[in-house]
Amino acid sequence: MWYAIEGYDGDDVLAARQGARAAHLARLTALRDAGRLLLAGPCPRIDAEDPGPAGFSGSLVVAEFDSLQAARDWAGADPYVEAGVYARVEVRPFRPVLP
Repeated sequence: MWYAIEGYDGDDVLAARQGARAAHLARLTALRDAGRLLLAGPCPRIDAEDPGPAGFSGSLVVAEFDSLQAARDWAGADPYVEAGVYARVEVRPFRPVLP
């Protein structure tokens, strides 16, 4: 089943986000290569493709896991969690309909 994983950045975490980015992307690349990633990306804190020093408000990942608990476990081990980037993470089932 598919799951939406939403990570919400804390305040003043841009440097921590940049420091953990390579490890974060490596995990996403592994999901993609396994055919289990529908989409992933950051949410700019301002209405701009590149928010510069304003940074990001969080991230969205939609990926396939065997269970809700497996998705929660994966999300909890994210380098952004370990680096203190995310103030909170929400995981919920997701059902793609379109396109």
